[in-house]
Amino acid sequence: MATEACYQAIGILQPHSFLNNFNHHPKLQINLVKFVTRDCLSSNGLSSRGSNYSGQRNYGIVRSSASQTSVVDPVSSPSRSNAGETNKKSEAALILIRHGESLWNEKNLFTGCVDVPLSKKGIDEAIEAGKRISSIPVDVIFTSALIRAQMTAMLAMTQHRRKKVPIVMHNESEQAKSWSQVFSEDTKKQSIPVVASWQLNERYGELQGLNKQETADRYGKEQVHEWRRSYDIPPPNGESLEMCAERAVAYFREHIEPQLLSGKNVMIAAHGNSLRSIIMYLDKLTSQEVISLELSTGIPMLYILKEGRFIRRGSPIGPSEAGVYAYTRHLALYRQKLDEMFQ
Repeated sequence: MATEACYQAIGILQPHSFLNNFNHHPKLQINLVKFVTRDCLSSNGLSSRGSNYSGQRNYGIVRSSASQTSVVDPVSSPSRSNAGETNKKSEAALILIRHGESLWNEKNLFTGCVDVPLSKKGIDEAIEAGKRISSIPVDVIFTSALIRAQMTAMLAMTQHRRKKVPIVMHNESEQAKSWSQVFSEDTKKQSIPVVASWQLNERYGELQGLNKQETADRYGKEQVHEWRRSYDIPPPNGESLEMCAERAVAYFREHIEPQLLSGKNVMIAAHGNSLRSIIMYLDKLTSQEVISLELSTGIPMLYILKEGRFIRRGSPIGPSEAGVYAYTRHLALYRQKLDEMFQ
């Protein structure tokens, strides 16, 4: 496969000045991440066939509990099989959130790998999503490398009752790791690591930046629908859902699932195609079933990993929805602890 440009998050935490213009949330204060992009080689990691899900990878391991989270140096991660064998009775929550509406969604433009921030509506959606999951434990966050997904995760966490601060991890170089160290153990305990990964991006190729209606008028509604919703037909120089699934599911199995199997509670903020791919894996959907799956922007979906099996719980209506919390002792005890802490 030819070398492809993709987005890699490397940046610094600094205020986004455009948020100051949103008088709808005058008290909202949040540091977001300023990103730059760089090209990366996809030929070695994005082969369209034969993805290897096994083996060990080096990445940052997060050791955490419902009450504390600490970030440690990158070490060799346990394999999925080892994690499953040692934690067969562990239980963990998995929250999936498609990013809120972006400024290009608002303008009806194809976005893909173009790094576009949230619209005002998207900010509202992210905050509302945060309210829905405010009593569900989160130990580690995975996002795509694109700012609309990262803004969604950051804004959602401002509403969490635990009030931990999400911190973007920078492991792209030794210098980045050294410069971004946290030297207070107390601060580490009140932090949640955020891992940004381009493998959770989506890519629309030559449709990016085009108006959706004008594209339908030019190529025909059926052709555009086929590009957007078929399983194995990509748009020009873009990727199909099948291609996205091979990349996103491989990343989920290698990096995210071991965290869940070890008892960590995970939130993923990403995009329609990458999340559809993961849901296809979790729910064991066929290629025909997944193409009819629609995910609304800013609506969280909750899964419980229990006894090695993922169980979909749906979307929490609010922080006190009885059905979500009564289902597992783990979630019920966590919410009870929050009630006692903040009553």
